[in-house]
Amino acid sequence: MTTDLILFLILAAVAIATAVGMLLSRNAVYSALFLVLNFTTVAVFYLLLGAPFIAITQVTVYAGAIMVLFLFVIMLLGSEKLPERTVLPWQKPTAVFLAFVLMVEGAYLIFTQTASGIITNNPVESTGSPQAIGELLFSEYLLPFEVTSILLLVAMVGAIVLTGDRKKGGQS
Repeated sequence: MTTDLILFLILAAVAIATAVGMLLSRNAVYSALFLVLNFTTVAVFYLLLGAPFIAITQVTVYAGAIMVLFLFVIMLLGSEKLPERTVLPWQKPTAVFLAFVLMVEGAYLIFTQTASGIITNNPVESTGSPQAIGELLFSEYLLPFEVTSILLLVAMVGAIVLTGDRKKGGQS
């Protein structure tokens, strides 16, 4: 076993454990902190793949800005504890069935995959560079990039409108 493989397996275990911890945590703040740890683990995966710019962007944007925003909203609303959930009778059997299907699909892909040319140990140097990302964003992916920016703008305006209506209703 190489050091890269050992590091990958350790990080994979941490990523899975933090994802499960996020899903099973009854405290919303702890759940958000598990998500920050998961984002950081994904950033280390990017470093292992030779994409330092994407790793720094992952930490800055997701673990930094978005998770701070989530924590502010959680603490502002005072919803640290999740309410008691109601369990529908069909949820557990459906979840077990879908988990089984996912495991079968994963096993099928692992055992039928051929390793010729799929995984390379030497990633292309220009893949994760800011210049390569910028060229791709503004050439091949210009339309999805613009649509995403419009969706974010609409979400921001909607949040302002919803907050403004609540404040007006509370002051009257």
